[in-house]
Parts: sequence; structure tokens; C-alpha cells
Amino acid sequence: MIIKRCHFEKFLIGFAICFFASALILMHFESEIHSYGDALWYVFVSCTTIGFGDIVTISHAGRLITVFMTIYEILLVAIMSGIVVSLYLEVVNRRERLTATVFLDKMEHITELDEDELKEIEEKARKISIKDNVW
Repeated sequence: MIIKRCHFEKFLIGFAICFFASALILMHFESEIHSYGDALWYVFVSCTTIGFGDIVTISHAGRLITVFMTIYEILLVAIMSGIVVSLYLEVVNRRERLTATVFLDKMEHITELDEDELKEIEEKARKISIKDNVW
């Protein structure tokens, strides 16, 4: 849901294309990488910043591809984290506004409320005053 809402799927698809294309390019430029599976393994290990060292790039092209994919992956994780946190804060703010709206509505119609509702409002008002004193 988050991915669709923010159109993040384009970034993910771009990353997947770069991931597999980088592995293909590395397979042709690097003498240590003998198969596409090894190339995929190397790109995965580089993107996750694990860096086992079992495969190492020697050519300048291989090193540039490694740097590019590592930066791309770091940006992917950073942006996705920011999106999730932003959406979470939006949900929290909506809940707070809804609660405040209901509270203000009850305050406007205080003369129409029964005893239980008045006690509930009184408790909420105490909680708010306690929070204000703490801050």
C-alpha cells in the first residue's frame, strides 16, 4: 500500500533492472567472476554492504558499478524508511485530530451530555493539564 501510494514501485523496478544488468556487465568485465550466479552474488553482497571478499572487482568498470549499486541500495533503504515513518506520523496526526475534534464537539454540547460523558471529559481534561505541566 505504501509503495503504491508513493509510486515507489518505479524506484524498486529501476533497482531490480540495475541489479541484474550490473551482474551481467560485471560478468563480462571481471576475470574473477565466471558465471552469472557469481555476478549476482557479488552484486548482492556489495549492495547489502556485507563484502565477504570471496569475489573482488579488479577493473575500473567493475569498481564503478559496485559503487553505483551500493549507493543506489543505500538510497533505496533510506527513502523507504523515510516513507514509512512519514506515513506512520500522518496516521498518528489523523488520530490526534479526530480525538481533538470529538472532544471539542462534546465541549460545544456540554449541556446535553449525561453524567458519565461529563466524567469522561473531566478525566481527559486532567490528562491534558498533567501533560502540559510536564512539558
